[in-house]
Amino acid sequence: MLRYELRASDVGDVRFGLSPLCELGLSLRAIHEPSRYPLQLPWLRQTQAARAGLDHEALRALIDDRLWTPDFLNPRPVSPLTRLDDELAVLSRIRTTTFHRDLEAVHGSVPAIFAGDPRAAVRRVVAALRGLWDAAFAPYWPRMRAVLEADIAYRGRQIAQSGLGVMLNGISSTVRFDGRVISVALRDPVDRTRRTDGQGVTLVPTVFTARASAPVGDAAPLILYPARGQGAMWERQQVTTSAALVGILGRVRAQLLTVLDEPASSTELGVRFGVTTSAAGQHLRALRAAGLVSSTRYGRSVLYLRSELGNALVPPAQGT
Repeated sequence: MLRYELRASDVGDVRFGLSPLCELGLSLRAIHEPSRYPLQLPWLRQTQAARAGLDHEALRALIDDRLWTPDFLNPRPVSPLTRLDDELAVLSRIRTTTFHRDLEAVHGSVPAIFAGDPRAAVRRVVAALRGLWDAAFAPYWPRMRAVLEADIAYRGRQIAQSGLGVMLNGISSTVRFDGRVISVALRDPVDRTRRTDGQGVTLVPTVFTARASAPVGDAAPLILYPARGQGAMWERQQVTTSAALVGILGRVRAQLLTVLDEPASSTELGVRFGVTTSAAGQHLRALRAAGLVSSTRYGRSVLYLRSELGNALVPPAQGT
């Protein structure tokens, strides 16, 4: 069990971030033990051929049989706009003492393939991660990122509507918040309690975990948790719409109107229906022009919601 004890100021400094490097590190779990990550089997199948030429020796040395990874693969993102290039640039400059310490925390000692020149070892790690990204992430990252951004937008609405406690107690069955302490049930048998001491806590949604996780060592307070919608990331959402509504609006607009009983962005809807964000946005703007949906800006996203007129067109039995 890991416990983060929050000061009063830290309660107001619970923030969200996205980290491509965290996704890379966590994906090693699914690659190493796919049976434990059934939701990611479609990704593993689709990327199998592309991953064949990677530096698997280096990648395998970044994870142990407990599926732990070194903390340098779990950087604390500074914003939802974090870029992989920036994170790899920081990793390439890591202190060799930190590099070895993080590996030892996972393996007990530095793996043999990283035991020589530490700067050469760091370069090999960065190159292996870059290769994994180019082969298995770059083609799918827009879709993955859309799922992660949609999760953050949802959690933000939860905070606004129901408060921080409801949001934190809903991110994972293994996370609990009592108003002062965030408890994360980890597979690590050692109990750890840390005071955040003004650092706040960063929450990072991921599509490569089934339960919450956290850094192995004493890195800045960070909780990685399963993003909503990751199970449907590789599938188009199936929505039943009335033939009459399809006849009036067309199939895609009828489906969009049907699911907009809850706010959603064009990015999120594009992922759910297997269309581009621009195509979803075009349909949504047409529905808004007809008075069937309303829109409001939430942070960087524009959220759409069915209007009263739209509600009148969608039979209650079609709720999603």
